[in-house]
Amino acid sequence: MQRVPTSYRELIDELSSKVDSLSESSQYWIGLAGAPGSGKSTVAQRIKEALGDQITIIPMDGYHYSRSELDKMEDPEEAHERRGAPFTFNSQKFVADLVEARRTRSSHFPGFDHEERDPVDNRISLKPGKRLVIVEGNYLLLNESPWNRLQREVFNETWFLFLPLEECKRRVLKRHRQVMKLSREESMWRVMTNDGPNAELVNQESVGNADRIIEIRSDATYSELAS
Repeated sequence: MQRVPTSYRELIDELSSKVDSLSESSQYWIGLAGAPGSGKSTVAQRIKEALGDQITIIPMDGYHYSRSELDKMEDPEEAHERRGAPFTFNSQKFVADLVEARRTRSSHFPGFDHEERDPVDNRISLKPGKRLVIVEGNYLLLNESPWNRLQREVFNETWFLFLPLEECKRRVLKRHRQVMKLSREESMWRVMTNDGPNAELVNQESVGNADRIIEIRSDATYSELAS
């Protein structure tokens, strides 16, 4: 599938027209997937800032297993080291919650507290009057169950946010240093053993399943896009 560079302004104008065309009782759901560090959160937030009360953003991050749940896994050390890999998310609950919210047009969703490094219940509210819903996360377009139910049962449209893999890794490395306060050596080890393989998995499986590949034009700098 061809990448067509676009800008925030073009995306916002397009979505604004789409929202205007919907009936008051309709909701349009977009799945925004991308590798770790690709800028999903920032793209979603920029759209939210422009469209305001018409849109709800639901991040997948709220469905991380908590640290106490990781402690109970068969290999707790591996679970903590691989946190962010698909098996460290409660994918069954994530998918079930979205399927039900699509049916009822309303629900509450968990968020993620980056200081506590754990999910927080009921941080995000979806109300029936919201006409555009963007779900953003790494694994929305994976082929295996239960993730693949999202494409069939939840999303009207799916986007894949493209950014070169090396730039994604560079951003994640910076995030580990600045947000998690890890040493450069530990940050690089995490990128090599966890974030990098996760990004490769996302890229391999998502591109062919996306309705559209989004690439923000170079007139928007990397710093503007970093999630």
